[in-house]
Amino acid sequence: MIEKLKKIIHEFEDLGQQLTDPNIINDIKLYQKISQDYSNIKDKAHLAQTYLSKLDELDDIKNIIENESDAEMKELASEELNTVNNDLDKLKDSINEILVEADPDDGKNIIIEIRSGTGGIEAALFADDLFRMYLRHAENKGWKTELMTLNQNDGGGIKEAVLSLKGNNVFGDMKYESGVHRVQRVPETESSGRIHTSAATVAVLPEVEDIDIEINDADIKIDTYRASGAGGQHVNKTESAIRITHISSGLVVTCQDESSQHKNKDKAMKVLRARLYDVQREQQAKERADVRKSMVSTGDRSAKIRTYNFPQGRVTDHRINLTLYKLNEIINGDLNELIQNLKIEDHKSRIAS
Repeated sequence: MIEKLKKIIHEFEDLGQQLTDPNIINDIKLYQKISQDYSNIKDKAHLAQTYLSKLDELDDIKNIIENESDAEMKELASEELNTVNNDLDKLKDSINEILVEADPDDGKNIIIEIRSGTGGIEAALFADDLFRMYLRHAENKGWKTELMTLNQNDGGGIKEAVLSLKGNNVFGDMKYESGVHRVQRVPETESSGRIHTSAATVAVLPEVEDIDIEINDADIKIDTYRASGAGGQHVNKTESAIRITHISSGLVVTCQDESSQHKNKDKAMKVLRARLYDVQREQQAKERADVRKSMVSTGDRSAKIRTYNFPQGRVTDHRINLTLYKLNEIINGDLNELIQNLKIEDHKSRIAS
């Protein structure tokens, strides 16, 4: 534990030194990233320093009690020993908190991808419900939203939607939404009243910059083509749509929502960087799985995480066995109770490990 606390203090001091480096000061993006890291670790470092100082004080007092011949000095030292031990006990919970390694990506903005799964038109309609649910949640939180891709389904609903959400601690709140979401309800087209089960998948990716993921021009293939669907006169006259293929991983990203080829390329590159970074995160999560078995964030994008049951008005999160009879509130964007419970369980598992 002592070594971990010293490591936190050392990291804080090292970041402080980096912020005075002229080379870093002149690199705006890197300076902003290091400033954010410095700010995030500042309180932890101060707490660690306080705790280690108390331990040093405790050693000094014990030394006095063991070696001092003056009875009055020994009595005063014994009283001080109780005070310092009480101070350490009060700090113990806070120290346990900071020893839990925070996700370094929690403060990042996100790219969230929503795709219809099994269930045909009903799945596309449910994907649209999730899309609107996250838009309303972002509005409630005061986050900035940007639509990056919207691929609508011919029979209603959406095949795919890609959103950018920017704000305070967005990934830290939304990372628990990744996985398969299942809906149970009676479709409007079902005359017999039979309940159908459909699904949609959600992927929450931390948005990263060039300094997080570097992509060389030689690693990608860029194709342009004419956008399809509604979008104005440019749709039929210019090849503004972009398809980027990352050669080594096989990842493909397309964007056609903007009239400008340059803007479409910028958006597609953002999504590609986020997906490549997410592949790294998922691999790291799997490597840690043997060490920390977490029901909440395993990095498994194929896991069924939640069921929305409309006839019973309930939402069940299967990772923590939580059922809330607040379906209307949740589907209208009030995810706070769900997310808070997921955070608590994830934090408990981290402390336990």
